[in-house]
Amino acid sequence: MKLAGAEAVRYFARPDPARAGLLIYGADAMRVALRRQEVIAALIGPEGEAEMRLTRIPATDLRKDAALLLDAIKAQGFFPGPRVAFVEDAADGLAATITTALTNWRPGDAQIVVTAGALAAKSALRKAFEANGNAFAIGIYDDPPSREEIEATFARAGLSRIAPQAMTDLLALSRSLDPGDFRQTVEKLALYKWGDEAPVSPEDVAACAPATIEAGVDDILHIVAEARLAEVGPMMRRLEGQGVTPVGLCINATRHFRTLHGAAADPGGAAQGIARVRPPVFGPRRDRMLRQAQHWGMHRLEQALALLHDTDLTLRSAQRAPAMAVMERTLIRLAMLAAR
Repeated sequence: MKLAGAEAVRYFARPDPARAGLLIYGADAMRVALRRQEVIAALIGPEGEAEMRLTRIPATDLRKDAALLLDAIKAQGFFPGPRVAFVEDAADGLAATITTALTNWRPGDAQIVVTAGALAAKSALRKAFEANGNAFAIGIYDDPPSREEIEATFARAGLSRIAPQAMTDLLALSRSLDPGDFRQTVEKLALYKWGDEAPVSPEDVAACAPATIEAGVDDILHIVAEARLAEVGPMMRRLEGQGVTPVGLCINATRHFRTLHGAAADPGGAAQGIARVRPPVFGPRRDRMLRQAQHWGMHRLEQALALLHDTDLTLRSAQRAPAMAVMERTLIRLAMLAAR
């Protein structure tokens, strides 16, 4: 049988131990692996592998010895409890072998969990599970996670109290990160809030979210956007000493001002525009960039982007002027433009 959508999400969290098996397939190996880990943990518990109730069978080994899977599902373990026979990286060439195991499965046998890459609709391996009334096949795609999936991730991490704005930030973050990175971020947030009864705040999310720009570069961009002209020179000396390149600085500056321009030009206003930024910005940094977008306005930000574009062309040309001096002059001009 085939499962999809919310039904599939619920099955991953609470698989039926009375079923013969499950096929998880998809092009994104990380997403497939995360789901496989989740369903196996739900079937055999956190100590299942240590108690030898999980048998791993690489597809290459199964191709050499077709009896491995049938032996694994029938074997009796030393420790009591449910068992899983896991076949990794299977393909259509193993469809007949796995079909035989599913056909011979009986209650009390180890449940069969199979992972595979992208499979076509006519795949023999998919048909082996979809045509079996006692097994399931679930495809994993690159769609953003649903709210139900995200809330399940929070629940597993022990995060039950989340402020509305923090929830908005986390939802945005889930759509910009890979599933594994998002799960690590949520786990980091759970550790960050350990023993703290206050709801998760936007500042907490900002503290745990992966950084998108180096802190030092971020500082100079805020200095320029906020017209703090006297601080540009000293900060540039620090960045130069840290090895920041003029081209890299120009790229980050262009990204920053393009984000401000997108927010300022949004038909729903700068606040709505900054909420749509990808990758998202969080907490105090988001509020700071919102104020910058409102202060600059769309037209001045267009001037800033034009200046940065010209600077980028200059830096990549055969000009003989010192590159860092060219970049510093541009940032000074931007700070002066912000002060008008």
